[in-house]
Amino acid sequence: MTWYVRPESFATPDATQLRRDYYSEVASRWWRRPATEEEIDQGLAESPDDGLAPPTGEFVVGRLGGAHGEAMACGGLRMLDAERAELTRVYVRPAARGSGGGAALVAALEAAAGRLGARRVVLDTRLDLVEARGLYVKLGFLEIPRYGEPGPYSEIWYGKELAAQSA
Repeated sequence: MTWYVRPESFATPDATQLRRDYYSEVASRWWRRPATEEEIDQGLAESPDDGLAPPTGEFVVGRLGGAHGEAMACGGLRMLDAERAELTRVYVRPAARGSGGGAALVAALEAAAGRLGARRVVLDTRLDLVEARGLYVKLGFLEIPRYGEPGPYSEIWYGKELAAQSA
């Protein structure tokens, strides 16, 4: 199957449902029980778009099967400074994992970072999110020292230098 990954508003119905699915999964793993709808609502309210739109970032949705395929993945990017971009909310629905969606998302976000002037992409994640950690390592991310103020769920940090853009 082919992945189609393009920028999409953080607030579209597909993007919103993907963000709900993402939060439900990561919260449920953290709490070791299913997250309630109220907890998901609260978590999303506490996690605004934080600049995930040009000129400070981008949010993308991945569709499996082409431009009109089902929305199965999402991810965001925000500029931290003039040279570093941070990946956030990278998520592939479990049914689509292993089909190349994560790599397609990260490639689209790295391209967006390059267009925004970034030379390096960084991220933080949790130790229990083993699928995400495996993806990042497979895609060339290396463990780096902590950057910025860690959030309560920041346990490991990764970074990757972007290829130089040709003129």
